Amino acid sequence: MSSTTRARTTRINLDPTVRDQMAALLNQQLANAFDLYSQAKQAHWNVKGMHFIALHKLFDEIAEEVLESVDDLAERVTALGAEALGTARMAAQNSALAEFPSDLSSGEAFVEALAERLAAYANGTRRAADVAAEAGDQITNDLLVTITREMDKLLYFLEAHLQ
Repeated sequence: MSSTTRARTTRINLDPTVRDQMAALLNQQLANAFDLYSQAKQAHWNVKGMHFIALHKLFDEIAEEVLESVDDLAERVTALGAEALGTARMAAQNSALAEFPSDLSSGEAFVEALAERLAAYANGTRRAADVAAEAGDQITNDLLVTITREMDKLLYFLEAHLQ
């Protein structure tokens, strides 16, 4: 995935190589986040069963929280002078997340599937935060740590349903 398409200059005083590295890292997280958002909405729209209303609302809350990270990630990419690769097609092509199953029949199965994908996103974001810290980009690191903190909380909400 090329993150430097239509790169522009910026007064951010990070080395251009670090900016390119961070833009690529952030664009990967952007693809994952946008994919996760759509998967949470898929779960929200299709969950049925005894705990429908609670799960329906929880999945929508997760989607909204993930959507906030989509915007934050894209804005950081562009602040670094790169192009945010944020269309649905770009996300589908570049996401590292597994596809959401289309054959789920129980609320528990929906929770399990979404928890797996949310964990993959949170853990990938945690690794990306480490890379940003090692590269010396404290702002990108802070953004990724903040996103990870929120995703860990949402993962806790899902995992509590499975206990």
